Amino acid sequence: MSEDFADTAVIRKLLLESRTWAFVGLGDNPARTVHDQARRLQQRGKKIYPVHPEARTVLGEPGHASLADLPEKVDVVGVYRRAEHAGAVVDEAIAAGARAVWLPLDVVDEAAARRAREAGLDVVMDRCPAVEWSLLG
Repeated sequence: MSEDFADTAVIRKLLLESRTWAFVGLGDNPARTVHDQARRLQQRGKKIYPVHPEARTVLGEPGHASLADLPEKVDVVGVYRRAEHAGAVVDEAIAAGARAVWLPLDVVDEAAARRAREAGLDVVMDRCPAVEWSLLG
């Protein structure tokens, strides 16, 4: 994978300056990585939006069935779906007016990342928000 989608300045900007994160794939299973990542960012003052077809309340926040259903444009869309589904989520994030997409560890779709960047979004791929936060110092 290209390091082109792991720019430390972009990572820093998204973690420190963003206010709102939509987590695609965030359901009510606390054993999943996405649940832990959303909780951690919520604890750091970020407004989170769970996005899952079942649209259940998660971490005290009402769920939404899709990015199009969100009540506002979000700063970052966390793409917590398998890599083969990431491209469709990235396209939804572009259509929904998100400012950035974050594809976590092992979720790699360089074509989707390029589409997002060409649409003007910041992109981070194959990085863990919790690990990157700890590296900020």
